[in-house]
Amino acid sequence: MTKKERAIAAIEGRPVDHIPSGFWLHFPESCFYGDAAVQAHLDFFRETGTDIQKIMNENLVPCDIPIQKAGDWKNLRPFNRQSPFIVNQVDIIKRILDRTGGEGLTLATIHGIVASAWHARGGSAGYETGSGLLAEHLRENPSAVSYGWEIISDGLEILTQACLEAGADGIYYAALGGESYLFTDEEFETYIKPHDLKILKAAEKSCYNVLHICKDRLNLKRYQGYPCAVVNWGVYERNPSLLEGVAMFPDKAILGGLDDRAGVLVDGTKEQIQKEVRQVLHIMEGHRFLLGADCTLPTEIAYDRIRTAVEAVK
Repeated sequence: MTKKERAIAAIEGRPVDHIPSGFWLHFPESCFYGDAAVQAHLDFFRETGTDIQKIMNENLVPCDIPIQKAGDWKNLRPFNRQSPFIVNQVDIIKRILDRTGGEGLTLATIHGIVASAWHARGGSAGYETGSGLLAEHLRENPSAVSYGWEIISDGLEILTQACLEAGADGIYYAALGGESYLFTDEEFETYIKPHDLKILKAAEKSCYNVLHICKDRLNLKRYQGYPCAVVNWGVYERNPSLLEGVAMFPDKAILGGLDDRAGVLVDGTKEQIQKEVRQVLHIMEGHRFLLGADCTLPTEIAYDRIRTAVEAVK
């Protein structure tokens, strides 16, 4: 089987010659854009051998409109196909696919509405300690925040469609907002879920979309019924286990199994990595499964560690 055939078969629950895998990381800042980004992806795919070729996205929703108070969200302006963050990301996808020929299952990274709202507020840094600001703004001025988030999700809808038209097989939708300590269930249902679903609907022509649910203390029930083929979350971050996830998403394939920031993949020996992979495969035997990690691996991790996990499934 080719890498792409293997990944698709696993997602659809058909027999595979071995379990496919997908791992990724944020490249150094010098490789975020343009030629350097294209080459970094090509090197990663070649040296790790992953079946899923996830194209990272550092072309974030811009933070060029200052957002310092809740009312500032109403100042955001609409995006279009010519918006630089869309044009630049689509260019990277096209150039990577020109070189790989779509060898693996190619996924375009789409940062979800909560992540992108955080980016629009002032860039990517600091979410772990500062994300409460989004909830504070929402509660203070829901109409202004709703307007701003509608502008952002409209832009993400355009980006999603453009990525698929550029040749991506599906999207990797990186969702935030499921943290039980951040938004209430009612706030999530009213102000976040509709945007998530709008963006995922824009990708509905693909049958291979991955829903990634990030951070710890997640309420995964919020995502039941989301239109996707694969679900991935951090099982090592005080969240439900793989098998608990299978019970919650019985009609989805599961991606994951290994810790992304600690544990054997990051610190262990080759033999320990192989043993851990075998244990994960044993746990998930009989279920639709793709080997991966909770989230992005450390930027500085040696690629041969990832390749060891990729080859251990054989």
